[in-house]
Amino acid sequence: MAIYITDECINCGACEPECPNTAIYEGGATWAWSDGTELTSVELEDGTEVPGDEPQEPFSEEFFYIVSGKCTECVGFHEEPQCAAVCPVDCCVPDPDYVEEQDELAQKQEWLHAS
Repeated sequence: MAIYITDECINCGACEPECPNTAIYEGGATWAWSDGTELTSVELEDGTEVPGDEPQEPFSEEFFYIVSGKCTECVGFHEEPQCAAVCPVDCCVPDPDYVEEQDELAQKQEWLHAS
C-alpha cells in the first residue's frame, strides 16, 4: 500500500528529500511522473497517455503530499518507508485506499526506474 500524509503535517519538509521515487511534493506544487524517474510517458487508468514531464495538479494546496502512483513504500531501496522514518509527527501513514502487495510495489519500482 502507498503512504499518505495526514493533515497533522507540520510542513517541516523532512520527508521530501528522503523519497527515492520523488513522490513527495510541497503543498501547492505541481508534480510530474518523470520527476526522479525514467518515465517519458504514462498511460493513465482511463487509457489516456500523458507525457512524463507534463505538470500535474497538486493533491494538496496546504500540506506536503505523496503521489500514490509513484510511492513504492521504498521497496527496492530501503527496508522501511523513509518518509515515515523521518517524520517528527508520525503523519506519514499507510493509505488504506491504495493497497498493494510487496510484489506489486517491487514491479512499480522497476517500472518507475527502468532505463
